Amino acid sequence: MPFATHTPHLPLQDNDIESLERATLDAVAPPATQEMEGWLLPFDNSTIGRAKSAVPLRHNRIDDRDIATIEALYAARGLPAAYRVADVTGLAAVHAELTRRGYQAQQPTLVQVGSVQAMRALCRDLPARVSASPEAAWSSVYLAEGFDPVDGAHRVQALSRSPHIVYASVEEDGQSVAAGTAAFSQGWCSIHGMRTLPAHRGRGLAARVLAGLADAATARTLERVFLQVEEGNAPAIALYGRAGFTTAWRYHYWRKP
Repeated sequence: MPFATHTPHLPLQDNDIESLERATLDAVAPPATQEMEGWLLPFDNSTIGRAKSAVPLRHNRIDDRDIATIEALYAARGLPAAYRVADVTGLAAVHAELTRRGYQAQQPTLVQVGSVQAMRALCRDLPARVSASPEAAWSSVYLAEGFDPVDGAHRVQALSRSPHIVYASVEEDGQSVAAGTAAFSQGWCSIHGMRTLPAHRGRGLAARVLAGLADAATARTLERVFLQVEEGNAPAIALYGRAGFTTAWRYHYWRKP
């Protein structure tokens, strides 16, 4: 495969894991964050799990006693604690402590990595239009019928406040029918908020969005890209597979019922 030399080597090293997790929070831009040894703690009242779940910055050497400390820090802000933890052997003690404290593993999600060139090669049609600001044509997709309006509003708000984001949209007959964003930080291009209106799916519009975002990343000389996709979203996983993405790890959100 001609793009293999640009794809991040798996498994990712500690510095790559840390930069990826920092880039994730750069994209969703929670109103407040706190850092403690080995962890990032984002604080938000939105529906976006990544913006309000503590995440370890490496996949080993994490003290399970941190769980109680983090829980208290969220409680001090009037927020329920949640944790976004990779399903890896090096974090087994963290999993055990979360289970002991009554947390449940929910919403399995894949972290996938790839190359900007391979993502661009997926599409031979006209790429989506990309803007440096969150225009109405972009945001209207998230607020359209067929999507959760509260979640859509939260995603528009979060992605609009990040200084690292560009915004892609595809319009047909005066209507925006697909959208997505890319964030450029920590040496990564990261893909977020991919949406296609239900009546327009299966026509390659998401590939056009990825192509537009890939062109924007190439203009910034970025080569490596990542995204996060729920494990049960088979159509999206198939699309990303065709775009050259491979799974680096899976994580669960740990929350109390």
